[in-house]
Amino acid sequence: MPENLAALRRQIAELSERVAALRSTHAMYPDDAAGTAEAALAELGYAEELLGDCGRRLAADNDADAHRRSAGSSGDDERSILRAVFTQLSVPVVLLDHEGYIRRINAIGADRLGSASGYLTGKPFANFVDLRRRAAMRSWLAAVARGGEAASFESRLAQRGWAEDVHLTLTRLDVPTEAAPLVLVVVSPPLDGEDPGPAPLEAEVEDQVVVLAARRLDVLTRMTRLLLSSAGPGGAGRPLALDDAGALLADSYADWVVIDVCDSPDDPDAPRRAVVAGPPGDAQHGLVAAADPLGSSLPRDVLATGKSVLHQQIEDEGVLGSADSGVPVLSVLGAGSLMCVPLRGSRGVRGALTLIRRSNRGSFRLADLGLIEEIGEHIGLALPPRPTA
Repeated sequence: MPENLAALRRQIAELSERVAALRSTHAMYPDDAAGTAEAALAELGYAEELLGDCGRRLAADNDADAHRRSAGSSGDDERSILRAVFTQLSVPVVLLDHEGYIRRINAIGADRLGSASGYLTGKPFANFVDLRRRAAMRSWLAAVARGGEAASFESRLAQRGWAEDVHLTLTRLDVPTEAAPLVLVVVSPPLDGEDPGPAPLEAEVEDQVVVLAARRLDVLTRMTRLLLSSAGPGGAGRPLALDDAGALLADSYADWVVIDVCDSPDDPDAPRRAVVAGPPGDAQHGLVAAADPLGSSLPRDVLATGKSVLHQQIEDEGVLGSADSGVPVLSVLGAGSLMCVPLRGSRGVRGALTLIRRSNRGSFRLADLGLIEEIGEHIGLALPPRPTA
């Protein structure tokens, strides 16, 4: 490894030139992707060594005497240069503490996660990994921090409407000034040699405000028509078709819809899972239907407090309970965001309405929450009178 900052800067500049050449070669000769990918992986290994050296120096920047002995410039100058080198590296890199929280992230890494580095610092890195890959990511992180052996594996990043398959390399950094080891994460393309980058899995129209507003209005109109069909002359005395309401929302607004209703004659306050609507033929339908509404924080807290809950980004995958195997239900469903609103009738909360979107769709927003709260109140008012024992 380089003994001084001048050599480090020179080698990083040379690495950047070689990476740029590989990128141009891949663009010009896509049929040679396998050879290009092999060379890129070799460069990635070298970049990992350079980053490890940078990380050790950055983490030990409080030891001013050691810095003065290892370089002729002042400690402040050296720290500034090392930070600049780390920030401007052409490979996404993240420095984590031993618990997996982001300590430092470079510019291209922050761009890859879709936020500013200041916002990302202090966040658990696992929150930006697809729910189905989080358990594996946490296990690898613990193994690297505990045993010291580097780990390299395929994973998937997901955040607010986009998802990306990536290859992660985790390396432990033992720094004298740190009480616990740090872990350096290098993000690279999958081993198939292609790097499409973060790709929105919904059409770009999803981000157009006018179209979104029209979609919400359409959903509200269709739901109103459904509710009126139960209350009108042709539907007088007919119970509200909750199955139809759930199917409408699952078809037009979410991937999974769960409706829990409190209507037991024996215990009017005890909820039952009345409706589960999801992708046709999905094998997880029975898993969601069999879950106890009071067995997890949602919808239990919404039923108890009457307050809505919105998770634009799911950080705790256990909020909807777990399957018999112990795997969180949201992980099984590949959830990316969810919201739960009360079904509020004329005499209090009558149930809860939960909507779930998978990680390859745009996250629910505050405007979505307002719409579903309105629909939840309409459904609550349309429910038959609360039964009496």
